[in-house]
Amino acid sequence: MAADNSAILYLFDRPAEPVYVPKGEQRVAFDIPPNYLPEKYRNVATEVLTRYNDDTKLKVPVKNISIPDLSVPMQLGRREQFSLFLPFHRSMAARLIDIFINLRTYEDFLSVAVYCRDRLNPNMFIYALSVAILHRPDTKNLPVPPLSEIFPDKFVDGSVFSRAKEEANVAPTGARIPIEIPLDYTASDLDEEHRVAYFREDIGINLHHWHWHLVYPFDGPRSIVNKDRRGELFYYMHQQMQARYNAERLSNNLSQVRRFNNWREPIPEGYFSKLDSQIASRTWPARPSGTLLKDISRQADQVTFDIQTLERFRDRIYEAIHTGSVVNGRGDRVPLNEKDGIDILGNLMESSILSPNPKLYGDLHNMGHVAISFAHDPDHRYLESFSIMGDPATAMRDPIFFAYHAFINTVFVEHKRTLQPYSNQQLDYPGVEIKGISVQAPNVPVNTLSTYWTKSDVDLSRGMDFTPRGPIYVRFTHLNHADFKYNIVVNNKTNAIKRGTVRIFIAPKLDERGLPFTLENQRGLMIEMDKFQVSLKPGENKIERNSTQSSVTIPFERTFRNIDDQNRPSGGPALEQFNLCGCGWPQHMLLPKGNKGGFPMDLFVMVSNIQADEVVQNESGSCNDAASFCGIRDSKYPDARPMGYPFDRRPGDGVNALAQFLTGNMAVTQINIRFTDQVVPRTRSGSMGNSLSFI
Repeated sequence: MAADNSAILYLFDRPAEPVYVPKGEQRVAFDIPPNYLPEKYRNVATEVLTRYNDDTKLKVPVKNISIPDLSVPMQLGRREQFSLFLPFHRSMAARLIDIFINLRTYEDFLSVAVYCRDRLNPNMFIYALSVAILHRPDTKNLPVPPLSEIFPDKFVDGSVFSRAKEEANVAPTGARIPIEIPLDYTASDLDEEHRVAYFREDIGINLHHWHWHLVYPFDGPRSIVNKDRRGELFYYMHQQMQARYNAERLSNNLSQVRRFNNWREPIPEGYFSKLDSQIASRTWPARPSGTLLKDISRQADQVTFDIQTLERFRDRIYEAIHTGSVVNGRGDRVPLNEKDGIDILGNLMESSILSPNPKLYGDLHNMGHVAISFAHDPDHRYLESFSIMGDPATAMRDPIFFAYHAFINTVFVEHKRTLQPYSNQQLDYPGVEIKGISVQAPNVPVNTLSTYWTKSDVDLSRGMDFTPRGPIYVRFTHLNHADFKYNIVVNNKTNAIKRGTVRIFIAPKLDERGLPFTLENQRGLMIEMDKFQVSLKPGENKIERNSTQSSVTIPFERTFRNIDDQNRPSGGPALEQFNLCGCGWPQHMLLPKGNKGGFPMDLFVMVSNIQADEVVQNESGSCNDAASFCGIRDSKYPDARPMGYPFDRRPGDGVNALAQFLTGNMAVTQINIRFTDQVVPRTRSGSMGNSLSFI
């Protein structure tokens, strides 16, 4: 442990316990210099530093170095909540990331991180440490543990923790029984929005959203923020989450998300998260139905703005879209063209430090989150902190997240509508023809896919302070599906090998009224399922592709990985795969739930011309399993086409249905997703798929 760089991962263990207390199942302690102790313990340094000697199996030496100026990140109290959306908090975190990134050696990084851990706000520290580990060349191959292990209070019902401590104190390590979290615990079906709570509250989905923002921070050193097509990916990843959520809603006989674009009307959706903050020792504030947004004036959080300010920023962004350019900080006009316009707009909307003019166009996306998260206490008179909309790790649990992002998406769509429809030349691939497409899952008819419930366990022990050691599991129920494969038959009518990109999408076939979608309405619901390159020999080519190979997802085991030494592969490709790629949509949520009768969806497959797809990479990147949502680390985004192609633009004149859109290199067929309302156990430990025993 002391010989490699993985010791720093023990700083994630029990973040509110002192750094000198042994960490992890390996009982690792940091051997810190006495002056690294917080001031209140320095008078008893010898007693403190030797107290846990008998319980320590291994000590990690920590070098005594000159500590950089921490006055900026020290401004946030240890027991306060931390929000990336608040400018004051964001600037503190950015400064801490900058300190971590610019430390010369790993030993210096470890030393400063150890010094910071017991002095800084734990939530901010873990965020900055995670970003730094993912981006420093000497640590970027380390596996950052899932946030559900570090701060389980962001993911499970607050009542779980007292039960967990009781179980830990009563039962020995090997005999502890997992604590069951019911599928329905935040509301009843009297609230129709609760029908899709299983999607919003899914631990894997919320972990994906958190990890994506670690990979793509919007503030910090420019070297780690300024990634290839970062703004466009902000648009596309969130658009795809919207499309998936709408498919879940239609599966459950709900209408599509209502956009929250009138900020002076009451919010019809209420939400009571049932989460407690273990760090701040407070319940996350709830929002009753009918809450109104108000002007924000919170001196403690150093944030003051009016709802009118948000409206003014929105109007300026729409003006930029309709005039075809934004005004940068020097007063120059920057065109929102076909190639770069969506990327500029994404950085401007979020807004990241790459925004061309934050003073003029503001911080619309983040301040919208802030306004909603403080709706219950806009002027801090009740000394309440922000609600779950103020934290990327929890925001997706709230129905208003999707209503607000439906508005955010319409701004991007407004820009896309100013672009010309794709021409036949931009869509077709002469000489390449798709002759047939289908999907096949085990023991069901062709073009029928199966979904069901599964129960899985998550270990809370890494995030629970001062309790007996050893695993403490909670068992949660989540959506899952049977693995399936795509069968695609492609005819290469030329005499030469043709290379292309296979693009697979699905979308609901019928709207809320049971009527077929027009293409203009259906294209925004297209869910990207997979994207991969193929080489086509002359004549007929049969392509098989497993659902577990999706370019969107990562396996269940990587979403909920345990990073302790005995669970890590010993070396080779398996270790590299384990360490990398924490970013990606969870595999168990690849498919919408569907319904018992079979939810009809259109399966669309296209083989596009590699000449317009291929990206010449400057260097070989890594972590490309979920490249569609997360890109490839250290490389360019691996597709030269606009994200969402060919559905990111309005169809041409006279093209009203998906069938009319097809060129020879495209095909569409109907599939049905059949939901079985049963709990199916995972059939093998360590499985990278979702094999079943009964379907």
